[in-house]
Amino acid sequence: MEGLTEFLPVSSTAHLRILEAVLTKQGWASIDLHDAYWKMYTIVIQLGAILALPVYFWNRILKFLSTFPHGESGGRNLFTHPLGLTLIAFVITAVPSFLLKKQIGQNLENLWVMTWALLIGGIIMWLVDALCRNPRTLRMEEMSLPQAAWIGFAQIASAIFPGTSRSMSTIAAGQVVGLSRSAALEFSFFLSMPTMVVATGYDLLKTLGHGSDETRLAPPVMTAHNWVVLMIGAIVSFVVALGVVAWFMNWVRARGFAPFAIYRIILAVILFTLLLRGLI
Repeated sequence: MEGLTEFLPVSSTAHLRILEAVLTKQGWASIDLHDAYWKMYTIVIQLGAILALPVYFWNRILKFLSTFPHGESGGRNLFTHPLGLTLIAFVITAVPSFLLKKQIGQNLENLWVMTWALLIGGIIMWLVDALCRNPRTLRMEEMSLPQAAWIGFAQIASAIFPGTSRSMSTIAAGQVVGLSRSAALEFSFFLSMPTMVVATGYDLLKTLGHGSDETRLAPPVMTAHNWVVLMIGAIVSFVVALGVVAWFMNWVRARGFAPFAIYRIILAVILFTLLLRGLI
């Protein structure tokens, strides 16, 4: 589930939280999904998914590094090179998200918030994809500083309201300011790399460090079975995420984002029904 949904504009956080709620409510889970090991497991499989991006975009990353900071045409600088724009958008997102981490933590436990975020995000994505049909920025190399800054601000919503989706907010915001679908998607992937590494790394270091038994995620002793399960989860997440990224890049160039918007809306309606009936 992590590998399949992490980079699609449907929110992996919401899907994992919903899956956890269903397994717990129906009594299908053979382990306590609220225990320390499970929480650590969800962080590690995210790191597995993240690794898919530098592997897939390896050539692009090397190209950007070799042309930094002046770019291919020599008209760029530290702040307008694609790598600089990625870092600027990341900082704009990271600072408010860190300051609002308490509110974010509360929303992560609220399925109603995630359901509303799925619905509203789906509607926004559908409208943006239908209305923004004349992009003026066709490649990531052509992006401007204001475009990157706007995308960074827009991504704050995905941090505060789980279910919004990092990729959805980045893609929709990019299309609004004139990016083509492929440019918006590629920038979404590049922005995901520092965002996810820092976010998951922070959670992992915080929870594996010194602290009370209630806040520490990792169990005091890891058995061989624990390590094997952890490795399997990370590898499966990486392989599936790599396939999804490759497929998604090709899909978007030809078909757009409307099917994902419709999926979000349908899923939100189903979740509203289940929540109102107390089934999750």
